Amino acid sequence: MNVSSPDTIAATQPADWRDLFALTKPRVMSLVIFTGLCGLLAAPAHIHPTLGFTAILCIAMGAGGAAALNQWWEADIDAGMKRTAQRPLPQGRLDRTTARDFAGILCAASIFLMGFAISWLAAAILAVSIVYYAVVYTIWLKPRTPQNIVIGGGAGAFPPLIGWIAATGHISAMPVVLFAIIFIWTPPHFWALALFVKTEYAKVGIPMMPVVKGERSTRRQILAYAVLLLPLSALPWWLPGDEHTGPIYGISALVLSSVFLALSARVGLRERSGPDDMMKPEKQLFAYSVLYLFALFGALVVDRFVPL
Repeated sequence: MNVSSPDTIAATQPADWRDLFALTKPRVMSLVIFTGLCGLLAAPAHIHPTLGFTAILCIAMGAGGAAALNQWWEADIDAGMKRTAQRPLPQGRLDRTTARDFAGILCAASIFLMGFAISWLAAAILAVSIVYYAVVYTIWLKPRTPQNIVIGGGAGAFPPLIGWIAATGHISAMPVVLFAIIFIWTPPHFWALALFVKTEYAKVGIPMMPVVKGERSTRRQILAYAVLLLPLSALPWWLPGDEHTGPIYGISALVLSSVFLALSARVGLRERSGPDDMMKPEKQLFAYSVLYLFALFGALVVDRFVPL
C-alpha cells in the first residue's frame, strides 16, 4: 500500500469545519488534553489560570496537528480499513493538501504560542512530541516493525510531562514517572485493539504485533506489560519531597492496576481467539484501558488537592 503520495485521494466535495475537526482525532485528543491538564494541576507550583489554559490549548493544538499529519500520510491505508474508512480523507470530503496545510499550521502555532506564552523548554518538548508521532512513529516505525507501538508509545506519553513543565519550568522525577506510566500502558492498550482488528492491519500491510508475531506472542506481551505497570503506577506514592503523593493516589493506583492486570491475564492466558463475537476479553481490556488512564490521572489531581 503506497502511503508516500500526498495526492492519491482527491476531495470530491467541499470540506467544512467538521472534517477539519475530525482530522484532529477528537477522542484521542480528549485523553491527551486530560493527561496534560493533570500533569499541570498535579505539579507543586502555581500557574495563572490564563497561562494554564494557554498551555493546555497548545498541547491540544499540537496533538491535533500531529493527528492530522498522521491522517494525511496514511490516507491510503485508512481507505483500506473498515475502522478508518469513514474518515474525511478516504471519503473524499477533504483534499490532502488542505489537510497537510491545516496540520502544519496547527503544529507550528502550538509550538510558537507555547514558547512565547509559557516557556521554550515546554515548547521544545511539545515539538519533540509532534515529530515523534508524525514522523518517527507514523512514517518510520509503523510500516516497518511490529515494535512500532512499543517505541512509538512515547508519543502519547508527553502531555503530562509538558503540563508539568508549563507549571514548574523544569523537569523532575514525577513527570518522568508519569511519562513512563503512559509509555508502558500503551502496548497492552493498543495490542488489545489490534487483536480484534488484526485482519484489517494484515490487509493493508501494517506489521502490527498480532500480524507478524502471532496472537500467542502478543497476548503474552500484553500480560508482561501489565505486570510492569502495577509497580510503576504506584511509584509516585514513594517519591521523596513535594512530589510525593498520598494514599488517595497510591491506593487508587494499586486497585486500578490490579484490575488492569486481571483483565490482561484473561487476554494473555488465552491460547487463541474465536470469531469477533468471542473477543469479549480483548474488547473489555481495551475499553477498561481508556477508563484506567482517566481514573489514574484523575486520582493524581484529587490527591494533590485533597491531601490526607
